[in-house]
Amino acid sequence: MAGKARGKMIGVLTAGGSARCSAAGLLIGNARVLHACLAAFLLVGTLSGCSAPVRAPVVSRDHPPLQQQRSARPSVYRVRKGDTLYSIAWRFGIDYTSVAHWNGIRYPYTIYPGQKLRLTPVARSRVAESPSVKTPQTRGASKKNKPVVSGKQVSRSSPKGVSSSQTEGKSGSEHLKLQWLWPTDGSVVQRFVKGDPVRKGVKIEGRYGTSISAAETGKVVYAGSGLIGYGRLVIIKHNKNYLSAYGYNKKIHVKEGDTVKKGIRIAEMGSDGNGRPMLHFEIRRNGAPVDPLKLLPHRP
Repeated sequence: MAGKARGKMIGVLTAGGSARCSAAGLLIGNARVLHACLAAFLLVGTLSGCSAPVRAPVVSRDHPPLQQQRSARPSVYRVRKGDTLYSIAWRFGIDYTSVAHWNGIRYPYTIYPGQKLRLTPVARSRVAESPSVKTPQTRGASKKNKPVVSGKQVSRSSPKGVSSSQTEGKSGSEHLKLQWLWPTDGSVVQRFVKGDPVRKGVKIEGRYGTSISAAETGKVVYAGSGLIGYGRLVIIKHNKNYLSAYGYNKKIHVKEGDTVKKGIRIAEMGSDGNGRPMLHFEIRRNGAPVDPLKLLPHRP
């Protein structure tokens, strides 16, 4: 009897010990889970506290940073509605005469939506293999009867007071005749830096709606908002070598094909991506940006 009682007691003690062990294991497991949760909570709090003062940059859809505009030049570009040969060349930093030459396009450089343009030089071997490639400008033309345009014919088809034969036929020395004017009043808040894709021109701060004038006499070859980062943009061709561009405009007062004289209002000042009244002004020679401050008259 005593042995049976002792066995019962041992069984009870063993069962009780197992129960206590199970309870202790449960508590330890819960403690580990709680500890892990607490650690995760502290980690999230620490990260949130570190990142709280940092604000995401505000970017305008009309004028995204110029860094976002950089893209590798494609070998072939499909023309979109609103494009001109000049705006395409400007976008990819190429001389417009080179684009015209590579694609067999003659003055006045008419292009069409959907047309494919080569943006790289054509290898001589390929030219020799396919000398009869036709473009919208050469389609239907005969080798024996190539159209000859005289100076008088060009003069009659050009805007009043402008001779396209002179504009297209002059040598590089023509730029010596250009006498630039400041396109608007205001302070230069960003200068040109050679080789910097973000500083291809100068930024002139002024008053919203201030008149923007043509810096030199020339022909409007682009007026629109198809070039990302420039907002409403006007590009003027002054001769075979030089073009100027006026970006961030509130309103444009000229259209493509217009001939404008130096000092004539072409637009109204708009704002940059941060809402500051600003003009983005560039001058390019043979497709390459140059420092406008070296060409504009010195301000006292």
